Amino acid sequence: MSPMVVDLPDETATRALAGAIAAIRPRHGVVHLEGDLGAGKTTWVRGFLQSAGHDGPVRSPTYTLIEPYALGDERLFHLDLYRLSDPEELEFIGLRELLDDGLLLVEWPDRGQGVLPPPSLRVQLAVVGHGRRARLDARPDEWTGLAAILETLKEKIALSS
Repeated sequence: MSPMVVDLPDETATRALAGAIAAIRPRHGVVHLEGDLGAGKTTWVRGFLQSAGHDGPVRSPTYTLIEPYALGDERLFHLDLYRLSDPEELEFIGLRELLDDGLLLVEWPDRGQGVLPPPSLRVQLAVVGHGRRARLDARPDEWTGLAAILETLKEKIALSS
């Protein structure tokens, strides 16, 4: 799939994008969330997890590195690597086991370069004016239906703007 771009006028649209993607999530894989501070990475994760069925708070794991979520028999892991001093630390927190156990949503994936596997979905968020822009690049075999969901979402966002 070639990369797709979606303009997100507000935080609600960012959560909606993540929620639409959560509906087609695979049980395993790695999602890289890229963007500057304040670009909406944690907001995106919050929308994803809440749409996936998590009804509690979604905290940024900036200091703990990882926040696990159990949704029935499914496991999701939110990683924030901003404070990671060495990518090898990922081995100490059990990265290989996490990959076997569920889906990883990883903020600041560049900090885990060389240890973190390549993404099955890459989400790049950027501040554009008063809103955000998301650029998505996915492995189509793992994210079946993503292009159709994004087109539908683009129409909804355009209608509400």
